[in-house]
Amino acid sequence: MEIKTILAECGFGFKKQLGQNFITDKNLLASIVTASGVGENDEVVEIGCGAGTLTRALAERVKKVTAFEVDKTLQPVLERTLAGLDNAEVVFRDFLKVDLKEFEEKSGEYFVVANLPYYVTTPLIMKLIEDAEKCKGLSVMVQEEVAERLCAKAGTPEYGAITAMVALRAECAIVKRVPRTLFYPRPNVDSAVVKFTFGSGVGVKDKAAYKKAVHAAFSSRRKTLVNNLMNSYGLPRARAEEILTDCGIDLKARGETLTPKQFAILSEKL
Repeated sequence: MEIKTILAECGFGFKKQLGQNFITDKNLLASIVTASGVGENDEVVEIGCGAGTLTRALAERVKKVTAFEVDKTLQPVLERTLAGLDNAEVVFRDFLKVDLKEFEEKSGEYFVVANLPYYVTTPLIMKLIEDAEKCKGLSVMVQEEVAERLCAKAGTPEYGAITAMVALRAECAIVKRVPRTLFYPRPNVDSAVVKFTFGSGVGVKDKAAYKKAVHAAFSSRRKTLVNNLMNSYGLPRARAEEILTDCGIDLKARGETLTPKQFAILSEKL
């Protein structure tokens, strides 16, 4: 049965504040699952399962799906869209409020595959990048503009703090672009699927120091790195310049010109 019909029969009303835009195209769903690289022996965590269309596509391909959803009014919809599946569990909780350490104590290794609500994209990605220990990979549908920022290269306008923070743990790439016409209801922007490959990021001794250096560098994009370091670390100009020189960084450089590897070197020196 068409998902639109099920939603109507269940009397479901879309909540704009939750960024609810569901995927209905079966070919798109199949391609998202394929691009994620998950297989029949894998466990998957889905965040924001909505009407359960991606949940079902995943469950038909993998060992188990644990889907998190904040909107409890979707329960009757999900009972119908996931009928007949014994390997899909829906948890009505806000994943941002889930204690990841506690969750991972009860789980094995897992992949995250999700069509993320736009308004929680960045905090959810950073939660997994910074705190997840058993997550093997991450494939998420996000707003196209955000996808460009996540995968940007140093020296481009899209490159920012989140790009450098993601690089700490993973490499990421846009694997599929998705026009707004394939969602119901139709959003105002196009989307893209970004795949994060964990275990191939920048190695650092102190993650907190790296994070502080990145946020200091981008605290004011128009200012040079020297000025941002002076302001964030309380350094005299001569010392800030000395540190950059020791790291082989141009004294006129701005934060967006530094590669993640340079941020790693800088953070250790700081």
